[in-house]
Amino acid sequence: MSEKILAYDLGTGGVKASVYNQKGISLSESFISYETNYPKSGYHEQNPLDWWNAVVSSTKSLIQQKPSIQKDIVCIAVSGHSLGVIPVGAVGSEYNLLCNQVPIWSDSRAGAQAKKFFKNISSAEWYSTTGNGFPPPHYSIFKIMWFKKHFPDLYHKTDKFIGTKDYINFRMTGKIFTDFSYASGSGVYDLKAWHYKKEYIENADVLENKLPEIIPSAEIIGTLLPKVAEELGLSSSVRVVCGGVDNACMALGAGCIEEGISYTSLGSSAWIAVSGHNPIIDLYHKPYVFTHCIPGMFVSSAAIFSAGSSFRWLRDTVCRNFLDEDDPYDAMTSLGSQSQIGANKLIFNPSLAGGSSLDKSPNIKGGFIGLHLGHTQGDLIRATLEGVCLNLKVALDVMDSYIDLSKDMLIVGGGAKSQFWRSLFADVYNKNIIQTNIDQEAGSLGAAVLAGVGIGLWEDYSFVKSLHQVKSKTQPVKENHDKYATIHSLFKRISDTQSDIGDMIEQIEW
Repeated sequence: MSEKILAYDLGTGGVKASVYNQKGISLSESFISYETNYPKSGYHEQNPLDWWNAVVSSTKSLIQQKPSIQKDIVCIAVSGHSLGVIPVGAVGSEYNLLCNQVPIWSDSRAGAQAKKFFKNISSAEWYSTTGNGFPPPHYSIFKIMWFKKHFPDLYHKTDKFIGTKDYINFRMTGKIFTDFSYASGSGVYDLKAWHYKKEYIENADVLENKLPEIIPSAEIIGTLLPKVAEELGLSSSVRVVCGGVDNACMALGAGCIEEGISYTSLGSSAWIAVSGHNPIIDLYHKPYVFTHCIPGMFVSSAAIFSAGSSFRWLRDTVCRNFLDEDDPYDAMTSLGSQSQIGANKLIFNPSLAGGSSLDKSPNIKGGFIGLHLGHTQGDLIRATLEGVCLNLKVALDVMDSYIDLSKDMLIVGGGAKSQFWRSLFADVYNKNIIQTNIDQEAGSLGAAVLAGVGIGLWEDYSFVKSLHQVKSKTQPVKENHDKYATIHSLFKRISDTQSDIGDMIEQIEW
């Protein structure tokens, strides 16, 4: 039998199931989407049953595509979107999900709980300990506090509050664990001590036993329950490893397994992440840090919240004339490439989803600066692409000030498909932009590697580097970079001003 691994990339927009062979090659994949609900301002919710149904459907689709793989799958691993809070009842119940709508990573409803927490704990001390650089209400502990405040009966019935991929693991095995990478987004995890911090848990007034036990990402937690095996169409002997948070799995899949190796992820949101044996803690810019899936390492990142989503917004509002094209984005970038560097003195700030820790204020609004009657559709397109690059350059400068980053920068995600956009990144970053065959598969591959190491199929994590084959290398043009350096200085000044304006807008009673 040729042993194969089933990896799930449980993302915000859907789950992708992929099958890998013993050489780490993806043989087949299937994607099933699900919805996010926005019932109130700050509320971003999903239904965990939708995740599970998507897991089942994607698995069946894979087997239908390649029936021969069914008997060969020996291990499963899940990469899951971060900061999830799923309340489950007493372990041993059949389907003991206690809430069908749960807050996901971007949910910020727990502002009052965060404010209460920081009455007794310094926010600077908390960040320095946890590395949790997003606005605090996003983190799990504050969402748990919110449940306790607004749904006390549910809180008391809850045996454990668990993460997204941990819920899928529980459905598969009946076992509840989390790993170090996911636990590091709990808001009560001490990065350097590698465990929950009792003082923070007590300050949150949450029972410690409601948090899951932490084990290594590659540790086997169990095998498929018989009913689940039947539902998935797999053998009940299939093992399940603990898996990891999406940021850490993507870093692993991107080959960030040594000190100072970095990558840019260019999807709906975007970030620059770097691996290292020490977390990058900066009280001003607040990079967010997750424990790596690799023992003893960390993944430090700085993000912008609207990258590909800004380009999609442009397509759906300003560039609807491209919607009938076979690939609207290709057609748009082709037109944008005809504009000049700086888009005829038009600058776009992509903060359409609010500000990250890189910004002066979370209330910053996006916008085109310098717009006049002479600007064309092509200028707006180029300015949007450049604006994402310029904003991520702020993240790059933060990371580069702590770790001497390589001259080569791997780029992954949907935006990496555009050669023109890659050339802009090369010129703005002043780095060689590398695209490999892994491309959008980094998260899935990272999960697969955890499974392979967990069952001894692969000796260690270094195996992942051999899987990357360079498809393109885009080098910077010095003359272009010099121009972008001037534009970037202006971009940062504009960004600060937009933050101030955003604060004023938020203070107005409309």
